[in-house]
Amino acid sequence: MAPHHPEDVGMTAAKPPQAARAPRRAVAAADRTRQPTEVRRRLIVEAAVPLIAERGYASVGVRDVAAAAGVSVGTVTYHFGSVQEILSEAMVLHIERYYAELNEAAEQATSGAEALRLLVDALFTEDTDRHWRMWFDYWNAGEQGTDEAFSSGQARRYESWHQQIRALAERGVADGEFRSDDLDGFTVRFAALADGLALQRLRQAPPLSTEDARRHLNRLIETELGRRSRG
Repeated sequence: MAPHHPEDVGMTAAKPPQAARAPRRAVAAADRTRQPTEVRRRLIVEAAVPLIAERGYASVGVRDVAAAAGVSVGTVTYHFGSVQEILSEAMVLHIERYYAELNEAAEQATSGAEALRLLVDALFTEDTDRHWRMWFDYWNAGEQGTDEAFSSGQARRYESWHQQIRALAERGVADGEFRSDDLDGFTVRFAALADGLALQRLRQAPPLSTEDARRHLNRLIETELGRRSRG
């Protein structure tokens, strides 16, 4: 990801000379009470999420994040080593929230079949276009970068998503609603189709409605898992 400001790369906080600092007891203690490090980091990361949604991952710089968080650039550079670190944490926050909501909805279902249907419905709505755009931006940033930790973090999140899909399909098999000898294969194909449909939905080439995207995924479920005969 190309930086947009010189301070976006290798950001290091400039520390004032010892003589220029205010007495530690008079300033630092109160500052720790008002805004602990964890709180400041969280506020900065939270502020970055809507910026990514609006502008795209590669178009957000440290100055943008500082302005959105209502803090100085120096505060941002004190807490983060690079703008990519901020944006990566912001995307992790967004993705974890998104899939936690999907998982919560699925867990409330009375069966595996209903849970998968609810998952499909939740994956494609007018609101989820925002999530998919952010996800593809994030994935593309990992492909272009050389940060091994960044790439491995993406892989872990995708693995977690596969596990979530497989668990719902496995639940349907255990309930006697589905039949499958290849749940791993179904999981890969479901995730791949969801990604492909999401990309087509965003580009609208060819046009794809949310209803049609759901229909294609439900057709995959019906074809691969079917319904176990009750007769």
